[in-house]
Amino acid sequence: MTDVLTLGETMGAFRAAGPFRLGGTAELTVAGAESNVAIGLARLGHAVRWTGVTGADEIGSLVRRTLLAEQVDIGAARITSDAATGLILFEPRTADITRVLYYRSGSAGSRLSTEDVRRSFTAGVPRVVHVTGITPALSESALAAVTEAIHLGHEAGSTVSLDINFRSKLWSPEEAGKAIQPLLARVDVLIASDDELPIAGDHQVPEVVLKHGADGATVRTPDGTWSAAAHRVTVADTTGAGDAFVAGYLSGHLDGLGAEARLQRGNAVAAFAVATPGDWQGLPTRADLELLDLRAGSTVR
Repeated sequence: MTDVLTLGETMGAFRAAGPFRLGGTAELTVAGAESNVAIGLARLGHAVRWTGVTGADEIGSLVRRTLLAEQVDIGAARITSDAATGLILFEPRTADITRVLYYRSGSAGSRLSTEDVRRSFTAGVPRVVHVTGITPALSESALAAVTEAIHLGHEAGSTVSLDINFRSKLWSPEEAGKAIQPLLARVDVLIASDDELPIAGDHQVPEVVLKHGADGATVRTPDGTWSAAAHRVTVADTTGAGDAFVAGYLSGHLDGLGAEARLQRGNAVAAFAVATPGDWQGLPTRADLELLDLRAGSTVR
């Protein structure tokens, strides 16, 4: 049985050592919020299916190869020859500020459709359906795909999780709210940072998880409110930290952990993510989580 189904766009990702306008070298890898979560969950031992569309190009091959290598099921993903796989560029502007540049307008990932989602559900009903507010911003068909995934997951009894994950370069807060708020009636777990929560409006969701960055996280349920502090680690790159937290939090859900323990696992996974450059490269295995209990400067021999 599939533990988690997630869907969205994964792009080729170039990470530069300095401003792109100055030239120089850049590392090529892949990035996408939903696939970051998928990789995080797979490394923690869960069965994860990712649904998306890539181009019939070399970057698309890199996306598929990377996800397969991370034990993510891509059997329901689609390849199109009608559009290219999107690109995302990361350039450091100060020691702790990174600028992101998108080349994804009309990309293969934006061609995600309801048919892709239905095909993914025929492969098995997942225990959790996880979507983000990024995908609905890509196109009308991508919005329809997210809507269908939430509908099918809700009807099948899956836990439906939505991370608002607002991207100002894709749409405005008003546009995001207009698209996301109608979806919330069938969402079980809403995840947001403090500044993203207003996008959800006054809609009631059974479980609301707030990411506070270096200040940890909070969850509100009908049974109460819990908080958990973040782990103090040396930060190398905060990109992907939110996705890492989501992977850990949903892993806790799948394992039947209580609210505070879910937050703690989310914070632990996020700590590994920020300690390593890249969106998903530093995500831990289940055995790695125990390393955070060691004293700083320890060496495991």
